[in-house]
Amino acid sequence: MMQLLRRRAYARAGLVGNPSDGYHGKTISFSVRDFYAEVVLYEWDSLEIVLSQEDRSSFRNVRELSRDVALHGYYGGVRLVKATIKKFVEYCERHGHTLHDQNFSIRYASNIPRQVGLAGSSAIIVATLRSLMDFYQVGIDRRIQPSLALSVEAEELGIGAGLQDRVVQVYEGVVAMDFSKDHMSNLQGFQCGAYEYVDSQKLPPVYLAFRTDLSEPTEVFHNDLRERYQRGDSAVVDAMSQFARLTEEAKQAIENGEADKLAAAIDANFDLRQSICRLHPGHVEMIQHARRVGASAKYAGSGGAIVGTLPDPNAFQRLATELAAIGCRVIRPRITNQMNYPEWLDEESPSPQPPARSDSTQSLRPGSD
Repeated sequence: MMQLLRRRAYARAGLVGNPSDGYHGKTISFSVRDFYAEVVLYEWDSLEIVLSQEDRSSFRNVRELSRDVALHGYYGGVRLVKATIKKFVEYCERHGHTLHDQNFSIRYASNIPRQVGLAGSSAIIVATLRSLMDFYQVGIDRRIQPSLALSVEAEELGIGAGLQDRVVQVYEGVVAMDFSKDHMSNLQGFQCGAYEYVDSQKLPPVYLAFRTDLSEPTEVFHNDLRERYQRGDSAVVDAMSQFARLTEEAKQAIENGEADKLAAAIDANFDLRQSICRLHPGHVEMIQHARRVGASAKYAGSGGAIVGTLPDPNAFQRLATELAAIGCRVIRPRITNQMNYPEWLDEESPSPQPPARSDSTQSLRPGSD
């Protein structure tokens, strides 16, 4: 029987702390089951990467091409799949994993809104990595997987990013992450932070809103901020410490069921971000409209999507109506449960051993649906 694998990785929303994840900070994020990238891999005579609809090179006219490039850049997800395969092979060569000779065909699809800060690119990478791990039966410690996924963009493609997106997409659920220097560790040559699950049942009602007409690549934001941080810009360095403090306050508020304190931390997170960055007026407008109906609000990522908490049972409808006026879609995100990893991928096992190879896909494997 021909082996066919179907693996998913979900979008994520940064609840508090970002953009400090790439700067020795702390953050809390949750995975969003409403949106995902899916990779399908099956045995094939040659190694083939199939172009998706998002990698199109045919347009109705020059204006459509110009708009597509302005919103989505020049490159689709194929470069992410290629780079992930390359990094996976290099990892296996370094750590003594022998790969079998069976070739495969691989393709991806994604319904994650593009370039609005919901981690669509890293979802493609994580889903690809999961499919490769299963196809070759290579176990990689889940603490290492986010760092390996980050190396695809940061090292192979030169895209500025942090660990946050990859951590929550690997672990799923609601995850508190600590990237402070005291909590970073070197595992197999990869820098890994300290990761802890937060009980999603203790979260107050949350919302996610986005608009795709003002999207921009995440590197536009991160490259400027990283350059300022590296040259010791005092405002940026101090802000990263404050983001970490807000994350600690938010985590304590969630644990204690203090919705008002969590909302205050979320609002303060955005106000701090605005104090150190030049933000797109259209993105700021989303925050202003959300706060107008009493919701807390901050960027979910690099811009184009916002996240926050709702103050009362009727607030969602007020928020949806308010944000619809400026072209935003609002949802109550379905937060995925924490990942139920098989024993061979558990971080407690420093040398995970893969199970015997099977020709069928099991529904409880990581990223299956």
